[in-house]
Parts: sequence; structure tokens; C-alpha cells
Amino acid sequence: MSEREELVLAYRILAAHGVVDAYGHVSLRTAKNPNRYLLARAMAPELVTADDILEFDLDSNPVKDLKAALYLERYIHGEIFKRRPDINAVVHNHSPSVIPFGVTTAPLRPLFNTGAFIGEGVPTFEIRDFQESGDLIIKTPALGAALASTLGARPAALMRGHGAVVVGESLMLAVVRSVYLELSARLQMQAMLIAGPGGNVVYLNEREVAATNARQVSAGTWKRTWDLWCAKAQAQIEMEQKAKRRRRRM
Repeated sequence: MSEREELVLAYRILAAHGVVDAYGHVSLRTAKNPNRYLLARAMAPELVTADDILEFDLDSNPVKDLKAALYLERYIHGEIFKRRPDINAVVHNHSPSVIPFGVTTAPLRPLFNTGAFIGEGVPTFEIRDFQESGDLIIKTPALGAALASTLGARPAALMRGHGAVVVGESLMLAVVRSVYLELSARLQMQAMLIAGPGGNVVYLNEREVAATNARQVSAGTWKRTWDLWCAKAQAQIEMEQKAKRRRRRM
């Protein structure tokens, strides 16, 4: 499978899990050149095909001028790739359960094993610290660099009133983290409601976070999940292609 085809599946998987809707995007650093990355043209994630994937340099300029509409927030990807040579994939999403944690003082905390990576820290990017006024879009290299600085060496960062950015050493890891960040936020809100003002939620401690993360990486835990999600996404694409061929024959 080509990098472009794999990236299309990532877009589909994120859409299927409600992490992205008509907005949001995922990028992949190219294997042949670490100073280039792949990202779709500006469009709804669930409609992306391999032909919609473009190549960019780390300044987020398209390598070829194809006259395509580009995501305004492509600087999120380029600036994070510049700062994090260990990272090969970046997801920006408006994950609904995550947004409340970016606008309150309640921190995201790890409470189940597949969300253990949250224990590495999920800071919040406050765009007001980097511009006097304006919208919440990361539409300049300077804002992208500021977001990358807030992210630091962590696996994800919240964006106040905007969503989140999630990264991974692989496309698989960035997508898996994005899905489980959404699920963990939803479960944490449910647990906090059940516990009530005077109750207690038992979160993973530092040793549990470290042990769980180490096991999941060393055992290749996520490959089973990734293969399942890719198979479902590929089946959906094939169904759409068959339906398109039938319409052409009519």
C-alpha cells in the first residue's frame, strides 16, 4: 500500500469514529524525504481520495503548484514536523468530547489502559498568548510554531475552543491516539458525573502509565486495532467505487 493510500484510510478512520467531521486533517511525513509531508487538499476528510493528497515542504508550501485549495491550518503540520523529528504523523481535529477540557481547568487524565498515553501530559494551547485578537485558526507559521512549542515532547495538546492536535511516531499511532483521546475524554466526563462533587475518580498512576505505554509499544498492541479499522475503511471505499461504476453504466 502506498503512503497516499494509507493516508486516505487514516482520514476515513478518523471520520468513522467521529474524531473529524467536515473539518480536520491528518498528515504523514514522507519516507523518502523527512523534509516533506503529505496532506490532502482542503476538503471534507471522508471524501479524500489518493488523488487529493498533496506533498508539502516543512514551510507548508506545496511542492507542486496544482492550483488546489489548501487547508489554512497546514502550518500545524509543518511546524510540528520541524520541531519533532521523532514524529511522522500529525492529526488536527475538533473532537467534541475533548473541547470542554480545553476551556475549563479540569485536566485530561488517564483512566483506562488504551488512554494511558494521556498520562504523559496533554497541555492546552491558548492562542490569546500569541495574538492580540482574532479567530482561533492556526493560519500563520508563527502560530504553528507556538502550538508546536506548547505541544513539546508530549503526544497531544488541546487547543482552547478549537479542538486538539495529536502526534505519533507512525500514522497508526497518531490515529489510534486521536480516537482514544476522544473516548477517554468522554469516559472521564461520565466518571466525574457519577462521582459527583464529593466523589473520587481513580485514575492511572505514573507507574501504571509507564508500564501500560511500554507494553503497548513493545507488544505491537495497536496493529490489531489498526488492521481492523483499515479493513473496514477499505471495504467502505470499495463499496463506494462499485456504486460509482454502477452509476456510470446506467
